Amino acid sequence: MDRPVRPSLASLSDFQFGAVTTETIEDALLHLAQQNEQAVRDAAGRLGSFRETRIVEFVFLLSEQWCLEKSVSYQAVEILERFMVKQAENICRQATIQLRDKTEPQNWRALKEQLFNKFILRLVSCVQLASKLSFHYKIIGNVTVLNFLQALGYLHTKEELLESELDVLKSLNFQINLPTPLAYVEMLLEVLGYNGCLVPATQLHATCLTLLDLVYLLHEPVYENLLRASIENSTPSQLQGEKFISVKEDFMLLAVAIIAASAFIQNHECWSQVVGHLHSITGIALESIAEFSYAILTHSVGANTPGQQKPVPPHLVARTLRAAAASNS
Repeated sequence: MDRPVRPSLASLSDFQFGAVTTETIEDALLHLAQQNEQAVRDAAGRLGSFRETRIVEFVFLLSEQWCLEKSVSYQAVEILERFMVKQAENICRQATIQLRDKTEPQNWRALKEQLFNKFILRLVSCVQLASKLSFHYKIIGNVTVLNFLQALGYLHTKEELLESELDVLKSLNFQINLPTPLAYVEMLLEVLGYNGCLVPATQLHATCLTLLDLVYLLHEPVYENLLRASIENSTPSQLQGEKFISVKEDFMLLAVAIIAASAFIQNHECWSQVVGHLHSITGIALESIAEFSYAILTHSVGANTPGQQKPVPPHLVARTLRAAAASNS
């Protein structure tokens, strides 16, 4: 019977650091950096995003119900994001061609309804495809997927399920093994461990997972705060917002901010040392790390938690980080 078996808590947190040679880590980090640079370049000019809270929450809850590891849920969100953006771009491209050739336009309302009616099926297909990429852990079979869809009132056949997977694969040119922020987080934690980070990597890892979930669930609010902080203006222009899209695809920056925020939560006295290491490893400016980690901390612990002191303002954080960098240089 095709039914998930819930893993133990021990297996969910069984992540080992320090088991890989430094040469392998250097090669892997360089490869991730190159992938990140390409992703940031490709994001330039892209409009729209489907990392909405309700969609991400659906994927996370479904992955949890099917007992999938965390990396699968992030991978599924990224596959769905790329697929839906591709669908939107195709619709716009068709409209542009029809306007240019003055041909009879399609019924866009019908096309939109068709896309909407198949959205849940496509979402589930993205989760299933992501599970197949981590075949060493668990693959979600067709029976499980069909039973889930039927419970929601969606009746599909195995053929329709396979066609849905194939549609996603073809739209993305079968390039679905997409990097996720988690890969960057875990790689940087590995490097921090070798560099003598005062906060244990395993301790940071658990907090990083929680904060990464938070950023995915509150994607727009977190990045809106970061945009306002970066331009020092509470009302960014449309052009500034469009230019900022590439920042949303910078997973190296996100990973650095996630680790910095986690270090602050775990041991704020070691925060400067951790951020100094992250700056040396990635070359990301201290002010950028400060602004982004502060945005994450604001949404995770609040601006003024009862019974606690207010978080350090961004300009004071930046000043502290500059002092830390000076002492580390």
